[in-house]
Amino acid sequence: MLGGLAKSFFGSSNDRYVKSMMKIVDQINAFEPEIEALNDDELQAKTPYFRDRVANGETLDDILPEAFAVVREAAKRTLGQRHYDVQMVGGIVLHRGEISEMRTGEGKTLVATLACYLNAIEGKGVHVVTVNDYLARRDGEWMSQVYNFLGMKVGTIVPNLPEPERREAYAADITYGTNNEFGFDYLRDNMKHDRSQMVQRPFNFAIVDEVDSILIDEARTPLIISGPTDDKSDLYISVNEIVQHLTEEDYEKDEKTRNISLTEEGTEKAERLLEEAGLLEGNNLYDYENTQVVHHLNQALMANVMRKRDTDYIVKDGKVIIIDEFTGRMMDGRRWSNGLHQAVEAKEGVQIEPENQTMASITFQNYFRMYPKLSGMTGTAETEAAEFFEIYKMNVVTIPTNKPVQRIDENDEFYKNTIDKFKAIAKTIKEHAEKGQPVLVGTVSIEKSELLSDFLEKEGVKHSVLNARFHEQEAHIVAQAGSPGAVTIATNMAGRGTDIQLGGNIDFRIEDELGDMEDGSEKDKAIAKIEEEVRALREEVRAAGGLFVLGTERHESRRIDNQLRGRSGRQGDPGLSRFYLCLEDDLLRIFGTETMFAKMMNKNLEDGEAIGGKWLSKAIETAQKKVEARNYEARKQVVEYDDVMNDQRKVIYEQRAEIMDAETVGDVVEDMRHETVNAMVADACPPGSYPEQWDIPMLKTRVEEVLGLEPDLDSWMTEETLEPEIIETRISEMADDEFNRKVKEIEPDIWKQIEKSILLESLDHHWKEHLATLDALRQVVFLRAYAQKKPLDEYKQEAFGLFERMLEVIREGVTKTIAVSQFHRQEEIEIPELPELPDFLTTHIDPLTGEDNSADIDGGTLGTVSTTLPPRQSPPLANPGVDLPPGQKVSRNAPCPCGSGRKYKHCHGKN
Repeated sequence: MLGGLAKSFFGSSNDRYVKSMMKIVDQINAFEPEIEALNDDELQAKTPYFRDRVANGETLDDILPEAFAVVREAAKRTLGQRHYDVQMVGGIVLHRGEISEMRTGEGKTLVATLACYLNAIEGKGVHVVTVNDYLARRDGEWMSQVYNFLGMKVGTIVPNLPEPERREAYAADITYGTNNEFGFDYLRDNMKHDRSQMVQRPFNFAIVDEVDSILIDEARTPLIISGPTDDKSDLYISVNEIVQHLTEEDYEKDEKTRNISLTEEGTEKAERLLEEAGLLEGNNLYDYENTQVVHHLNQALMANVMRKRDTDYIVKDGKVIIIDEFTGRMMDGRRWSNGLHQAVEAKEGVQIEPENQTMASITFQNYFRMYPKLSGMTGTAETEAAEFFEIYKMNVVTIPTNKPVQRIDENDEFYKNTIDKFKAIAKTIKEHAEKGQPVLVGTVSIEKSELLSDFLEKEGVKHSVLNARFHEQEAHIVAQAGSPGAVTIATNMAGRGTDIQLGGNIDFRIEDELGDMEDGSEKDKAIAKIEEEVRALREEVRAAGGLFVLGTERHESRRIDNQLRGRSGRQGDPGLSRFYLCLEDDLLRIFGTETMFAKMMNKNLEDGEAIGGKWLSKAIETAQKKVEARNYEARKQVVEYDDVMNDQRKVIYEQRAEIMDAETVGDVVEDMRHETVNAMVADACPPGSYPEQWDIPMLKTRVEEVLGLEPDLDSWMTEETLEPEIIETRISEMADDEFNRKVKEIEPDIWKQIEKSILLESLDHHWKEHLATLDALRQVVFLRAYAQKKPLDEYKQEAFGLFERMLEVIREGVTKTIAVSQFHRQEEIEIPELPELPDFLTTHIDPLTGEDNSADIDGGTLGTVSTTLPPRQSPPLANPGVDLPPGQKVSRNAPCPCGSGRKYKHCHGKN
């Protein structure tokens, strides 16, 4: 109460922060008359002028007022649009690395030009991140008019862009692209074998459009690049047939977490069926030998029970295509991981594509945190402000609207069941459409869209359905959703990116109706006629009450509901919004069935009867908050586990970069050889042991196997003064002599290339295997909770041990490859060109639910694994010892490169 009273007197902290920025806006406005008076050449000369000022020591904040005034004038001359004062505030917020929350229709795309131009002055590159490639193309082309006028280059990253063009786009001052393309390019760059093949520059500044969709919704899912493995189609089909014989009594399902597991009776039944099919080793399903069968059985159960056709996926042209739960888009080329997609293919009887193995992965949290400065913009971020600050250290700043909001948000209407609710919705839509009011209807699935479409057809209401089946026309359908009496059903409005203007969208009408007409006086007349018609229609719609947004049920997240509502009432237009609910809605059915509220409604509400009120909306909001909290925990868990891998990823990628940049890696190879000898001797002759305890036969075998040498160890053992250090020195000298003999036979430039190639191949091969091991570890580590152990701590400990062992194996593998390989001298040999990396299958999978939540079609295709990454038998693992990543020279007081956080002398540099 006291807080509310203080707020009414002094304003909220957000209000005070926005007010403080108005002083800067006044400075920008003061420049306007002077900037307006400049001719085009003088205005364009401002860019080199600003660059000189920054080069001479001034900061971007120093030049901000004048630079923003220049962008405003450039936008007026190229786009015919002048930035409002509140848009200037939004630009300042973006420049400061914060999130600008601006309502739909307030011109976020234009706001981004301010911060983009200012930060591009330094020449380090600015990335504008969008949720799909349609928006990346549209915004890049649209805003490039401003940037090009001011002498800046703009690049756009879209799927299937050739490597040279992709590299050129990243070299531009400002680069537009999707979150997936930026992330996958980072991963692909770190799989390449030469700097010249890499496309990205060092990270500088990024503006994330629809920041809540990208950094919150899609952040539950890591980006994964994978390659093919063996075909197991027969196994999937056989296990699917077995699952068909299981009934609801044989398994337990949890719709909240979307998990499913066999009951005790179900396990016995599955064992009998598997035994009959010849798929079971022994008679116990959970024996070690049956691990793979258990995995396939679980995935087949998930596919048959928890994945619904036309809700989670559709079957088109003999392929299972995933439906994005946030946007309702088809995601051609995307696949669920861990064999789930193959299990669904077996269920639907379509061709089963082979599984894929992870080559590289990263979460959006860890990708975007690599940018020194990160900002974002959206219409809905306030509800997730705490998460934005905790994960990304970004504040959310709510920017006031340019004109007061006129939309009326009515209380929710509540019905007993879905049929009653949809009957009421259809009648309401008909009433509003008949009086000329456009209606935008938001549904949560394709199934619900089609059900509502049936009801509207019975009522005789003409309508458009916008869902994953028709996403090709979505921009044009949404653009005209504000026409008088238009009824548009949309699976989900998140990230659509097209403004709904009352009376219709002039630009889209011109494109649709006059696209084939040649430029000239006739076309000008036709355009003028369309503009006049749209103006008249706009007044007609305003008089009818503006756009009516109708939600057929509440989404799990309040933000998605707010995004739908935000489509109405743009720029001071009138509008109306209302949500219709019932006890059969997923949100209430899964998360509110046992509440007193649900029991009371079931008893007291008659069929066809509706109730509404603030208390009802409050109860629904409470349920949504619970779901949001659960989803936040899921995302937080993904980050915590990926943070462990991220430390290791940084070490490996830094090592790769150092190897690629080095003139020669001879010293690295030499250190690895000596470390390998050290580990072998320490293993056979442990420190503090007596000579009679040494395992000399084992050492003999290992030296011959790894180094291709046959030292006379038996005669050495007769020496009384023999110590492990002496054995190590002698073996190292023999290995060095043999190595130098080989090197003399080969041209120095060619040998440098060979060493680099062997190092990178070994690093990549074992890192890929390590990722697979960590994936398996993450899936089973939760079982440690039964032993009263914290799974995350167990994961950290084991992942660190696995990383140490991987570094040992890399060291030994490189040493063995060079030692046992035969290199033949050739007179006129050319250094082979490094091959381009092929397109691997790129996916964006949720490790908890197995869903692909990507919002755009990446276009990545399943290619052949590069010949520079040959499958190789790993040498035997040595016992863990003192490790140092390949090629690393570390000061004793520097942080240890293993990522432990301790100094090298206290960690892997301990003697």
